[in-house]
This record gives sequence, C-alpha cells and structure tokens, in this order.
Amino acid sequence: MRSVFDWNIGSRTLLLGKRTLIMGVLNVTPDSFSDGGQFLDKEHAVEHALQLLRDGADIIDIGGESTRPGAKTSGSAENEIQPSAVSEKEELDRVLPVIALLKQKRPDALISVDTYKANLASAAVKAGAEIVNDISGFLWDPKMRKTLAELKCGVVLMHMRGRPDEWRTLPPAPDIVTLVRRELGERVDAAMMAGIKRERITLDPGFGFGKNFQENYPLLKRFEEFHQLRYPLVVGLSRKSFIGRALARDGHDALIKERLYGTIAAETVAILKGAHIIRTHDVRACFDAVRVADIAS
Repeated sequence: MRSVFDWNIGSRTLLLGKRTLIMGVLNVTPDSFSDGGQFLDKEHAVEHALQLLRDGADIIDIGGESTRPGAKTSGSAENEIQPSAVSEKEELDRVLPVIALLKQKRPDALISVDTYKANLASAAVKAGAEIVNDISGFLWDPKMRKTLAELKCGVVLMHMRGRPDEWRTLPPAPDIVTLVRRELGERVDAAMMAGIKRERITLDPGFGFGKNFQENYPLLKRFEEFHQLRYPLVVGLSRKSFIGRALARDGHDALIKERLYGTIAAETVAILKGAHIIRTHDVRACFDAVRVADIAS
C-alpha cells in the first residue's frame, strides 16, 4: 500500500495516494518527440486539453520547449542561462495564451507548466498554473528555487543526468537506481534549504532523461525503492524509447504510434509499485488502467 500525502499547491491541497492521479501531456512545441507540431494553434491546444480532462486527466501539464534526446536547451552545467533554440519570449508566447484560454473555458482546470526557467514559471503561475514541473530538478536556472519558494505553488522535481545533447554519450551508471535515489535526495534537500516547503514537493525519477535504454528497466523494476525518500512520486513513462526497444520486432524498435500497449503495461507496473501521479499522453487508456490497477495497489 502506498503512502498518502497532502500535496499543497497553493490554492488548494490534493490528496495523493488514495487513488492514482493522471497528468495529461500537452506539448505546444513544433518538435517534441511524440506530438510535436500537433497543438501549436492556441484553440487547437485548448480543445485537446479539454478532451484530456473529459478523458479523465486530473492535471494538464503544458510545455513550450522540447527536451527530447539531442534537443538544444538553454541551461548550462554551471547553472547559468545560455542562448537557446527556444527563447524565453517564444516559450512565453506559446504557453501563456493556452493557460489563459484554458482557465477561461474551464476555471477549475488544474494546470502544470513544464519549464526549467524561473521567469516563465512565475508568469505561468500568475496566469493560472498551480504546479511547476522542472525537468532539471531546479539545476539549470539559478533563480528557480528562490522563485518557487516565493510562488508557493506545487512543484515536481525531476531527476535528469546531463543534458539532452549529451545523453547519447553519457557513461552508464554502475547502479542507476541508487544514483537516482541519492541525487533526488540531494536536490530535494537543496530545494528545502532555499525555502520550498516539503508539502509542496513531488519527485520524479526521470525515466528516459539521461538514462540509456537498459537503465530504465531497473528503475521500473525497483521503483518501490524511491518510497524511501518519503515524498509523493510522479512517473512519466508514456511512449518512451525504452518501451519501443522492449517491443522491437525484426531488429527495429516499435514506432511511437505502436507503443500504446507497452506504455499502459509500464504505467500499470508503476501504479502497482506505488506511483501517485502518472504523466501520460494517452489519458483515456491510462484512465482505464488506473481504475483496475488501483484496486490492487
């Protein structure tokens, strides 16, 4: 049985653990690995978000910059913002109108913004987002921790090894689960030292983010070890490359459009091992899986 938490996201508190919550993915980018270019139009993006809510999503996670393998991003290893293929203004122009229109059409919609930039996080929360999902674990923008402490919103702190343009050359970790668990613990301690309250934090081990194909399988197999950190756990497995590799036929990885059943299987494993929130593209299918898996979790 998974632990139960009260997740304070500022305007309200979410009960995590009684049932699995679903975070529906909405990428307003031209180049995301799974759905790039599909929802660049504001009206189209919001209609998709509304459909995700109808399909069973509890949270809509809106992202305006791709972090697929090989993507160029604007943070540096020295925690300084550098010139990016996606400027801050461009990302703001993609994300803020979608948040505003979605809140206009569904005032009760719970919105997360997927960004590692402090200024965008601040603007998104002011526009109506209540959660900031930072894939860098608050490492790429030195202002992020202080900004989030001041915003008093909910946060998702994700683990990542290296940067997207370095992933293919990263050396394998001797024990990826122990490494991720240790580094998540270090990063959450730093976040709390900066003033982010414990009850506002959830953790994500970052499947696929700086982990090679083979390293993702032990992360899933030993997922219950992350409960040792004593935080709610968010999991993003949807359509990941390691699922495509597991489903390979005739020497070729399964295409993104062929990964639905493998995704649902992986998400079900995560639920049974205690995940609190599943971040997914395929909300309707995940919703059905959650209804069954929650009975046994």
